[in-house]
Amino acid sequence: MGEQGAGPAVEAARDAAAEPGRRVTPANPAQRDAWLGGAMPEVEQVRPGLWSIPVPIPVNPLRYVLVYALELPGGVAIIDAGWNTEEAYAALAGGLGVAGYAMTDVRAVLVTHIHPDHYGLAGRVREASGAWIGLHEADAALLHERYDESRIDALVERERAQLVRGGVPPVSVDELSGASKMIRQYVTMAGPDRLIEDGEVLDLPGWDLRAAWTPGHSPGHLCFYSPSRRVLFSGDHVLARITPIVAVHSQSAPDPLADYLAALASVRDLAVDEVLPAHEFRFLELADRVDYVTAHHVRRLAEIEAAVAGSRGAACWDITTRLTWSRPWETIPAFMRRAATNETLAHLVYLEARGRVRRVPGAREDEPDLWHPADEPAASPFR
Repeated sequence: MGEQGAGPAVEAARDAAAEPGRRVTPANPAQRDAWLGGAMPEVEQVRPGLWSIPVPIPVNPLRYVLVYALELPGGVAIIDAGWNTEEAYAALAGGLGVAGYAMTDVRAVLVTHIHPDHYGLAGRVREASGAWIGLHEADAALLHERYDESRIDALVERERAQLVRGGVPPVSVDELSGASKMIRQYVTMAGPDRLIEDGEVLDLPGWDLRAAWTPGHSPGHLCFYSPSRRVLFSGDHVLARITPIVAVHSQSAPDPLADYLAALASVRDLAVDEVLPAHEFRFLELADRVDYVTAHHVRRLAEIEAAVAGSRGAACWDITTRLTWSRPWETIPAFMRRAATNETLAHLVYLEARGRVRRVPGAREDEPDLWHPADEPAASPFR
C-alpha cells in the first residue's frame, strides 16, 4: 500500500549539531518541548483567525498530526483532518470547541495528501458538516486503489513483487508487503469534491491561501501559502526535525526523489515568517531547513553510491541494511524496514537516471535486481 501511514522516514544519522537547518527556532517553545517530551501540545491560537489543533495518531511514533483551523465568515476551514478513530474525532471536535466552533461549522477540508493521518477523518467531517474536501488530482487518482476493499489486494501484490525484486528475504516478504493493510481501518473512504491545482488561490473569504504542488512524499502532496500572513502550511513536505519518506513504491512516481528535491527548491524562497508543518512543531527558518534537508539527501546519495561501488552487484535490501540509520537495523519494525528499503530504492533510481549506477534485472520474477557501479559514471548528480 505504498508508504501510507509510515509518516516521516527512519532518519539517517545526523551530522554536527551546529549545521544550519539541523536545529530550527520553534515558533512556540512550549509546542517544541511537548514534542520532545513525548506529550501532546495544547490547542493554541497561532495568530488571530488561525488555530493549531493536535489530533492523536494511534500506534505511531509521530503521536499526533497538527490540524490547522482557519476562521472564515460563518465557519472554519481545516487543513488535514487526522486518522479515523474515536479518539482523534473527539480531539478534533474538542479543539474546534476551544476555538469557539463545532464540527458542523467546518466548511472545507484541505488535504495536503492522502496518507491516513491527514486524510482519514475527512469523510467523517464532511458527513457531519457538509464541508467540501479538496485534494490534488495526483493523489485523488490513487484513492480507490489504496482504500477500496475490493482493490487493495492487487495493490499489496504489486508491493510484494517489488519487494521480491528488491531482494527482501522470502521470510520477510509477506510480512512487509502486508504491513499497511491494518491501517485501512483508520480511513473513511471519501472522494474529493474539488481538485486543487498548483498555484490555485483557494476560495476562502478572508484568506489569500495559495496551493503549491510539492510532490515527492506523495504524488499529489500540497502545501498552502499565505503571502499576506507570511505563513506556509507545509504538511509533511518540510518538517522541523525529521525528513519525510520519499520512496519508490507501487503508487509512486517513477523518480520521486527528483520530484521532491525540485519541490523543496520551489518553496525555499517563499516570503514566510513561520512554517506550520503537520507534525512536531512550528518553526521559523524555511530556507535553512530546506537547505539542510537537501544536503541530507546529497549525503545519502553519496553513501548509497559508495555502497554500490563497494558491493559490485547487490540487491536493494542488502544495500539498505548496510546504511546508517538512527537505530540498529534489527530494532526497526517491519513497516519501517519496508519504508527504508523503498527509500533506498528511490535514491538508487535517482542515481540510475543520472548515470551513476546501473541496474541488472533479475533473470526470473523471483530473482532480485542487482545494482552495479556505472561503467562510465556521468557527472556528479549532487547539484
